[in-house]
Amino acid sequence: MTMNNGAGGRRRPPTIHDVAREAGVSRGTVSRVLNGGHYVSPAAAEAVNAAIRRTGYVVNRHARSLITGRSDSVGFLLTEPQERFFEDPNFNVLLRGCTQALAAHDVPLLLMLAGTEDERRRITRYITAGHVDGVLLVSSHSGDPIATELREAGVPLVACGKPIGIGSHSKVSYVAADDRDGARDMVRHLLAQGRQRIGVVTGPLDTPGGVERLAGYREVLAEAGVPYDDRLVVSGDYSRASGEAGAELLLAQAPELDAVFVASDLMAQGVLTALHRAGRRVPQDVAVGGFDDSPAATAASPSLTTIRQPWDRISSEMVRVLLAQIGGEDPAAVILPTELVRREST
Repeated sequence: MTMNNGAGGRRRPPTIHDVAREAGVSRGTVSRVLNGGHYVSPAAAEAVNAAIRRTGYVVNRHARSLITGRSDSVGFLLTEPQERFFEDPNFNVLLRGCTQALAAHDVPLLLMLAGTEDERRRITRYITAGHVDGVLLVSSHSGDPIATELREAGVPLVACGKPIGIGSHSKVSYVAADDRDGARDMVRHLLAQGRQRIGVVTGPLDTPGGVERLAGYREVLAEAGVPYDDRLVVSGDYSRASGEAGAELLLAQAPELDAVFVASDLMAQGVLTALHRAGRRVPQDVAVGGFDDSPAATAASPSLTTIRQPWDRISSEMVRVLLAQIGGEDPAAVILPTELVRREST
């Protein structure tokens, strides 16, 4: 169908009236299909969607937002310094997955970086003013009030990872890999390789991943009757530099260690650097296990045995839960299984 304004043959964009005429239904029926398909028969919905494809009709988001009160967009909020977004490959994988999942619903994604208190205040004002319909929150720290503030403002929100330090009165949806179980699998694997002095470089202990992965490490040592030793535990911040510094500290505190469980692949790259500099062979002298199965795992030398997080499922579930919440459903929690991936470092 060609739309013509009668002046020199110039094309005009198709309108909702053109769609209604093409589908043989009322304008109101087309409007209901565009706004979720409520109270529309399957046959009418199919006719409208076919007419949209034939006419090339594109929804005027601004006009629709004036009617529905929605922006028809979603925010991807990272509460970390900007340099972390470019360093850590997990954020890019998650962002790409969420963008693709939302594209199937014709919903654009806005990237928001809020690594400082001033940035968090500005982003909170922007979100609560209605510029996005909901938020996918990544890398939540305890003591960071943004999740509670957004929920108390009525903003639909889904966190990546189980939020900690959130009041029970402010329920927050989340999608998480089973961090504790993944850590347990890795430590059991290291023990099965005959390793007895297993160090750990934790994630930040104000994040769910940092807390849960350390808990899994401690639980398996207790099950195996291996005494817990504070000298074998150091914390990092998921950066490569913190992994390198953590390994140096472990070697100074417990030079007899024969394995290291590292709470992220990027930190594990730093651990490998420090071990190589100290003349420790991997895995002959020290086995190294990571977490995430990010691109950093296969780029490492030797390649990393690691715990695979199902990033595709995490991103698609975050989008599914958020869109359901935007549609009026209650907050929900989803925990997904992890998988041990064996490579050269153990």
